[in-house]
Amino acid sequence: MGSERNGWIKRLMPTGLLGRSLLILMTPMLLLQIVTVLIFFERHWDTVARQLSRGLAGDVAYVIDYLGQFPDEEHYQWIQHSARGRLQLDLVFEPDEILQEETTEPPFGLVSEELFNALDERLARPFYFNLDLDDRRLEIRVQLKEGVLSIVAPRKRLYNSTTYIFFMWIAGSALILYGVAVIFMRNQVRPIRRLAKAADQFGRGVDVEDFKPEGASEVRMAATSFLSMRDRIGRHLSQRTALLAGVSHDLRTPLTRMKLELAMQQSSPGVDALKQDVVDMERMVDAYLAFARGEEGEKAEPTDIGKLLTDQVGEALRDGQQIDLHIEDNLDMELRPQSMRRCIANIMSNAGRYANNLSVRAGRRGADYEIVFDDDGPGIPADKREEVFKPFFRLEESRNQATGGVGLGMTIARDSARGHGGEVFLEDAPTGGLRVRLILPMGH
Repeated sequence: MGSERNGWIKRLMPTGLLGRSLLILMTPMLLLQIVTVLIFFERHWDTVARQLSRGLAGDVAYVIDYLGQFPDEEHYQWIQHSARGRLQLDLVFEPDEILQEETTEPPFGLVSEELFNALDERLARPFYFNLDLDDRRLEIRVQLKEGVLSIVAPRKRLYNSTTYIFFMWIAGSALILYGVAVIFMRNQVRPIRRLAKAADQFGRGVDVEDFKPEGASEVRMAATSFLSMRDRIGRHLSQRTALLAGVSHDLRTPLTRMKLELAMQQSSPGVDALKQDVVDMERMVDAYLAFARGEEGEKAEPTDIGKLLTDQVGEALRDGQQIDLHIEDNLDMELRPQSMRRCIANIMSNAGRYANNLSVRAGRRGADYEIVFDDDGPGIPADKREEVFKPFFRLEESRNQATGGVGLGMTIARDSARGHGGEVFLEDAPTGGLRVRLILPMGH
């Protein structure tokens, strides 16, 4: 039960830094205002309501006492006129009437209770009052010996305008304070968002040259650390690329000499086997270099993903693969074209090695662009699907490069997808073989 309640609370809480910061800032302010309003109700409004109720009850008692001392018509006309002009009270005397309703207990509400106590204290006779005669008036009916006296007074005699002014002041000041807080907090959060965007762009190989540290000291410190990390990674990749270029040259030179020497030898089973070994070694060197080189040196640029897919499928068709291509939606995306071509080519070549037919479907899926590869091959066991992404892992246990490959194809494909902020998933295909889902986020 406790975990369910905590989960429900977490779902209601804002997830962003701006929302949480505003919540932390505004919650104490809101509690302070609630406490202030409660104190106001308990002290100020209670005191004002009591004084106003006593004032109105005193005026009603004065009118009744005057009529008791001077019950003649002339004095009644005078007190009626005087009460209307000076006390804002309209008097209507109903002779020989009996009060039908009587207020014997204070009605619910602070003003009603204070008025009941004041009238009960001052009049000492049956009375009835209605605070909701209409929008602007209230009525008090008092039983006299000769009949019923009806007294109509304006509602403002019991309600002080300062109460509403106080509420307006509280609400207005709260809106101003909250508005200022939102503006300042957004300015504080903006550098963090810029840092997150720069880190995401760097992870996808997009240049972040215009990024500079800004904001609070802690945010500037994190941004400076990010720039230092970017420079260190850049130097490391440059050094690795230079090293691999040298290794590539050193390995290809003896392989070329070996190919020339073997070409001059007469054909024999031993010579032919050596020639095949040299070809396999060249293929392995190319695969190792492609894996180690990755995406170094290539910049992201707007790329027509549909055309890129069409070109790669066209090359595979020329190599003899049976591929059915269907592009539902096309768009330009910020990609590293060579890296993405290598990713798609590795997935299709892996399918072509084990399957007879391949179906490729591409289109938008929410905020992502999805490319699905379905083949009719033997598939990959569920417990081995994560293993195939490890470098040099081969399901085919022979060392034949033509049937099993080097074991880097899917590794390079996933590295390329993740370098673009995406992912590669392996699933069961409807055709009984393997389904490869390549996800590329469009929002970057």
